[in-house]
Amino acid sequence: MTNQAPRPVRRVVTGHDRDGTATVLVDAPATNVKSPAPGQFSTLMWCTEQSPAAIPIGRQIEDMGARRLGTYPPERGTRFMLAEYPPGNLPRRHRTETIDYIVVLSGTIVLELDGGQAVTIHAGDVVVQRGTYHAWRNPGPEVCRMAFVLVDAEPLGIGEPLPREAG
Repeated sequence: MTNQAPRPVRRVVTGHDRDGTATVLVDAPATNVKSPAPGQFSTLMWCTEQSPAAIPIGRQIEDMGARRLGTYPPERGTRFMLAEYPPGNLPRRHRTETIDYIVVLSGTIVLELDGGQAVTIHAGDVVVQRGTYHAWRNPGPEVCRMAFVLVDAEPLGIGEPLPREAG
């Protein structure tokens, strides 16, 4: 496995100018990339701090895709990211107190759950992850790219979820 850079992702963020006219505020490659393991990447696209989310009018907005986050979204917020898993990655079993909406964009990934349960997920498939222990394993031969939206959730009170950490 090599630690090559992930495929660049063009990020287009829209909003309104101060007159209320719809406009593009950002049109550039996403650059907030982390690499927790060789060949594995996550790129933050956007996050919100609350629900309903604040979407202020004007061109001078905070780039919520530039925030430094840990694994979790902000409390009562959301986190939208893309992740890439290389063939033969080392799966990391974990659980977060979130509801995760996941779409496999390309490649294949195996979702490993408790008791040896495993489900093979292909490009175009969707997973709704509801705070369960899990790991992602790429059986290869190509990189698996996935889109994730993590939504903060109420604690389940079971097991030991990953702790909230600073970015």
